[in-house]
Amino acid sequence: MSDPMRPRASLRTAVVWEVLQDALSRQVKATGQESLDVLDTGGGSGNFAVPVAGLGHRVTVVDPSPNALFALERRAAEAGVADRVTGVQGDAHGLFDVVRRGGYDAVLCHGVLEYVDDPAEGVRNVVGALRDSGTLSLLAAGMGGAVLARALAGHFTEAQHALTDPAGRWGEGDPVPRRFTAEQLTELVTSLGLRIGSVHGVRVFADLVPGVLVDTEPGAMDALLRLEAAAAEQPAFHSVATQLHVLAEKRGAPGT
Repeated sequence: MSDPMRPRASLRTAVVWEVLQDALSRQVKATGQESLDVLDTGGGSGNFAVPVAGLGHRVTVVDPSPNALFALERRAAEAGVADRVTGVQGDAHGLFDVVRRGGYDAVLCHGVLEYVDDPAEGVRNVVGALRDSGTLSLLAAGMGGAVLARALAGHFTEAQHALTDPAGRWGEGDPVPRRFTAEQLTELVTSLGLRIGSVHGVRVFADLVPGVLVDTEPGAMDALLRLEAAAAEQPAFHSVATQLHVLAEKRGAPGT
């Protein structure tokens, strides 16, 4: 695994980071460019934007929080990539008020669809920001993961509520407004003419394993990382993942 995402943070981001690195590498070869224009919607303080810039790409982060953008600026400066990271205040709904349509080789939409009023519109906007043959990295909360987590915590009524609720919420106190199945996310993407490259389950085990075990057991961290990577590619585990990651390519079809 690459240094920017280690050590403990790797348990939550390693699968997505590895898939994203490979996708950007392929995009570089396909375009013949040394660096790409990357848009990170809802990118916050730069968990992905700064490492992506560290690969040599130009990254624009759109986020509604001024505090997050301030943290992004500081983080980019500390990493020595301030000249390749630009923060802009905005959101997915009004995306083209702050960025150009069809201007990016890759778009990251991580942790956004859970909170927008209209997920279909959110996906439509981020796809609209892509150049032809651009790559979309979509990461959203998984419905099944919430059911499993509540059940293992002993909250069986809440688990059943999440199982039957259309938005995948376990109750009024649930901080996440909406969760998705893998089928729902892929449908949102393919309905706009994109080709699905891969679907991965993220944090299949990481949120369920006691932290003290990972911190104290020799080799546990690396072993858990390997297990997460292996399970992520298995469709059987998509239904219990905390998050779902969809990688797709724009094909320049009408309506995209």
